[in-house]
Amino acid sequence: MRCEQEVNRAIERYADMVRRLCTIHLKNYHDTQDIFQTVFLKYALSSAVFENEEHEKAWIVRVTINACKDLLKSFFRTHVISLEELTGLEATLPENHADVLEAVLSLPPKYKDVVYLHFYEGYTAPEIGNILGKNVNTVYTYLTRSKNILRKKLGGEGYE
Repeated sequence: MRCEQEVNRAIERYADMVRRLCTIHLKNYHDTQDIFQTVFLKYALSSAVFENEEHEKAWIVRVTINACKDLLKSFFRTHVISLEELTGLEATLPENHADVLEAVLSLPPKYKDVVYLHFYEGYTAPEIGNILGKNVNTVYTYLTRSKNILRKKLGGEGYE
C-alpha cells in the first residue's frame, strides 16, 4: 500500500490523462469519474515497484484502459442508455471540435487507444506497442487505418 503523499503526487501528475482516456472510451462524465476513482484506488493499494516515471505512467494507462473495458462489458452498461447519448455530447463543444471528437469516439477501441496515446500523450509507436502489448508494426497499421477512417469521416485532407 502506498503512502498518501505518493498517491497525491500520482493524482496531480496523471489526473488529466486518466480523465481524457476515460472520456474517449466511455463518453460519459459520471462513468469517467467512477473509473478515475477506481484507477487511483488500485494505484494506492498496489505494491508494484516502478522502474521510472514512464513505467509508472504506462501502468496507469494500462489500468485505465482495462477498467474502461471492464465497465463497457458490464451487464449494467450493456442494458442502459446514458443521458449524454440522449442529449448529445457535441452540444457542449465548438462545432469543429465536436466533429473531431465524434469521429475519434466512433473509432473501434483498438484504434481509439492508439490515436489517444500517439496524438494526445505523445507516445511513439514502439512505446505504444510496449504499453498495449502489441507489435510495433501493428501500432503503425492501426495509426494509418485510424487516420484514413478519420479523414473519410471528417471529409478530406483538412484534418491532419
